[in-house]
Amino acid sequence: MIKKKVCMLGAFAAGKTSLVQRYVNSIFSDKYHTTVGVKIEKTQVKIGDALIDLILWDLHGEDDFQHVRLSYLKGSSGCIYVVDGTRGATLITALNLKEVVEKTMGKLPFILVINKSDLKDQWEIDPLILDELHDQGTIVIEASAKTGTKVEQTFQLLTKKMMEE
Repeated sequence: MIKKKVCMLGAFAAGKTSLVQRYVNSIFSDKYHTTVGVKIEKTQVKIGDALIDLILWDLHGEDDFQHVRLSYLKGSSGCIYVVDGTRGATLITALNLKEVVEKTMGKLPFILVINKSDLKDQWEIDPLILDELHDQGTIVIEASAKTGTKVEQTFQLLTKKMMEE
């Protein structure tokens, strides 16, 4: 059995837990519960003929990226950086967290998820910045934990990237 650890990183209330719950349990809750420390979920993904156990580490939100617990990153195969499209500052937090991870773990496969695509008319993120990130080779997915839009594709794509490494 192949096992891959994925860390979910981003600012407080960006939607990390909601994305994990939508993917693993097909549920969404409007109630916000702060993650304290880390929540771990497990699910299986089939890529081709391979069955992969994904261990999803939903890390507490970081608004001060200096405080990410580096021990949580050990053994990671990939990361999903989650941004709340309705709060522009969460993109900066996610990109800063990516730098911290790369300094600590080296380059890992990752995806940048702009969550809350169902509220796109309220987004504070400049589409030109997303285009620039895409041009630099970053995979940017606009998803919604609430509606489920592109949630499964996000985890499938990251799993494929991790299997290529």
